[in-house]
Amino acid sequence: MEHSLIGHLHFGGANISYRKKFRLFFIVASVVLILSAIKLAIHYSGFELLDLNRLVTSGIAGAIFIIGFMLSSILADYKEAERIPAAIRTEIEAIDGDLEVFSEEETTFDLAKPRQIMVALLQKLRAGLGHAKDHKEITPALDELAKLTPILGRLEGLGMASNFVVRLRNSQDRLRGSLLRIYTIQRVEFVPSVRVLVQTLVSSIIILLMLLKTEGDPASAILFGFMAYMFVYVLYLIRLLEQPFAKGHGSVDDVSLFLLDELEEKLRASLNAQKAKEI
Repeated sequence: MEHSLIGHLHFGGANISYRKKFRLFFIVASVVLILSAIKLAIHYSGFELLDLNRLVTSGIAGAIFIIGFMLSSILADYKEAERIPAAIRTEIEAIDGDLEVFSEEETTFDLAKPRQIMVALLQKLRAGLGHAKDHKEITPALDELAKLTPILGRLEGLGMASNFVVRLRNSQDRLRGSLLRIYTIQRVEFVPSVRVLVQTLVSSIIILLMLLKTEGDPASAILFGFMAYMFVYVLYLIRLLEQPFAKGHGSVDDVSLFLLDELEEKLRASLNAQKAKEI
């Protein structure tokens, strides 16, 4: 065959290194190996006190159901977060497009200033979501957005139709709403009591598995490793998804800002072209 079957399988559309893609896997696998070593020590020391019965299996099944329900709620917020960069780019491009058309009709209007504000906004948003700012410093970006208000307020006096001014203000308000939504998602923990519930459930299940009597054969070791891997992985995953805009941790689970990166490059190119034209 000219191409193997594996060559036609797609395990991800993004160009992401395997080191980043499997980073969380290796972290969890290391934890599972440590837990397996502790389980082995408990087994040969004779401290396994619990017998496998229906109550134990029912408890594990109930914990899986509760964790799955909580994870589905967090994933819903994550999907909402994924749409925010597109909304931000849409509003910024709408503002920039209307101002560019107006500047062609009214030559006294300085288009460079609002574009510089929008570039600075994108820079401060990225910096505020970085590791150095604890992934939640959005206030500088909001302050930068506020600098557009006096500029938009003078447009009607320069000759722009009032309905266009209203549209620009609405775009600014929607842009501010998207930034505030990021601010809220990054700062507010998703129902702290639920997180405590998940953490205690996972800890209890791990302790239960540690004390559960096993035969000490390979099948028991594999089953313990599988159960421990599943619960520990979910615990780490929930922590990652609670801050979907956490940049700078080397994780691939944060929301991508490539749309905003492309927009910043586009605005910078427009500024450079404008400066070259003036010269």
